[in-house]
Amino acid sequence: MRRRLVMSMLAGATLLVSTLFGTGAAAAHAADVPPQFGTDWHDPVTAAPQVPRPHTTSCRVTLAEARFRDFSPYRGAYTPPRGCGERWSKVVLRLDGTVKGRQFDRLGYLHVGGVEILRTSTPEPSPDGIAWRVEKDVTRYSDTFRRAQDVEMLIGNVVDDTYTGVIDVEVTLTFYAGRPASPAPDRVLTLAGTPGATTLTTARNSERIVAEVYATGSGGGCEEFWYLTVADPAPYSCKADRGPYREVQIRVDGQLAGIAAPFPHVWTGGWSNPYLWYVVPGPRAFDVRPVEYDLTPFAALLDDGRPHRVEVSVVGVPAGQSGWSTPVNVLVWQDAHRARLTGALTVNRATDLADSSVYTPGTQNRVDTEAGHRLTVAGYLDTSHGRVATTVTRTLANHSAHRWTDGENADGLDATWTDDEAVTTAGAAGPARTTHTHLTYTVNGTTTLDPDGRLRTVLTLGDRAALVQRQGGRRTAWWRLDDTYSGDATYTVNVPREQRHGVGTSSERYRRRGSDGCYDRSLATVQGVLTQDRIRC
Repeated sequence: MRRRLVMSMLAGATLLVSTLFGTGAAAAHAADVPPQFGTDWHDPVTAAPQVPRPHTTSCRVTLAEARFRDFSPYRGAYTPPRGCGERWSKVVLRLDGTVKGRQFDRLGYLHVGGVEILRTSTPEPSPDGIAWRVEKDVTRYSDTFRRAQDVEMLIGNVVDDTYTGVIDVEVTLTFYAGRPASPAPDRVLTLAGTPGATTLTTARNSERIVAEVYATGSGGGCEEFWYLTVADPAPYSCKADRGPYREVQIRVDGQLAGIAAPFPHVWTGGWSNPYLWYVVPGPRAFDVRPVEYDLTPFAALLDDGRPHRVEVSVVGVPAGQSGWSTPVNVLVWQDAHRARLTGALTVNRATDLADSSVYTPGTQNRVDTEAGHRLTVAGYLDTSHGRVATTVTRTLANHSAHRWTDGENADGLDATWTDDEAVTTAGAAGPARTTHTHLTYTVNGTTTLDPDGRLRTVLTLGDRAALVQRQGGRRTAWWRLDDTYSGDATYTVNVPREQRHGVGTSSERYRRRGSDGCYDRSLATVQGVLTQDRIRC
């Protein structure tokens, strides 16, 4: 949290993705819990479920085996599997990693044929060493996997006499024969050109187009903690022109085509306190999921066979400020019975972007932020199954209260972001279908530093989502997700590691219920020992 503390603890953060899960080890009894952190602790674990697998023939391919000790990328080659056909019901990526000694959290990526299929961060190791495992369902990239491709992976790292942790990883893909539950994209495209001058060319029969952007504020600077930035005249160490509001926008030929709220990632050294994260990371720290934009209303424009300018930007970042990465994939579903589709973009309407950040001075300084934006785009295509009209409406809002004392020895944030999207598809084939997705992200925490040099962080993070699908006014599917992390950790700053006397508790509960079933798992830790692992359904 405090800028000086954050920078000293986290200067190494870089870029990688997925769902990390436990190995099924039993929770410890109270007698097994040490009075403070030692030289080893439980391997990292999250409450999120494993990727479900179908019971069909499977084939495994190794994508990468690498040791990361600097900023040299791993480069290799991918060959499609044999014995599982050319269509797969599921493709599961798995990363196995180990690291020991002392090391910052690091970020990384994995590209196959230029397509980013993985982005995640790494855990900080114990002196004795840790191992972790990450999984991700990558079936949506099946088009990329059907051909031999170049592979590039990087987890930027620094190894020297102080930071000794070399990051060892193996990444595999497991292919399961059969047809996927829902059709995978026919094409997975990347943007051509250079940053700031990128173009996209799609097939002329593209019927549905979705862009995904792996947007992360990172790199150890203020944009890693963008939600804490303030505008002048507030006396705080991380500045931004208007304050903390950030919005990820995508434009097509200069027209605003999509808006999204970035997720407030907290990496595994975050808020100046790695003792919070040694066993249980914050939501999405090991699953950097992309923000998605349904660009189908723009399909008539994009289907003319010509290159179109596509730009991604992050609203609120000070001019010239680095720290954001926004790689783009474009997923395309094509009309199987018509070579060319025509239509029109009929609506492109946005409200003015509201962004108010008010500073109130005092013994406890305060900045209150209220911001939001709304965009509606609509268009139609004449397809082989008739005219299909698509309307996308997205509404963003951010409410936050940032409080700190002079010197930033006490620093706290209470913030909520909401991202609502409704996509309605209407055609001659049947009644209109609407998918409504509601995302809510929360950060509520405080870091304090007392006169004796004891730093304490108390923090709760929330990642919540709900989806409802309706057709002809009848609900056809629904689910609701609540992933909540809580932690409280204390240690002595500016002393050797063995003199920090770190203590801390953490917990996570991951709940998902819906028309497709129920999952509910809770974890709890004390001083790096897993004390609870409970599954309720």
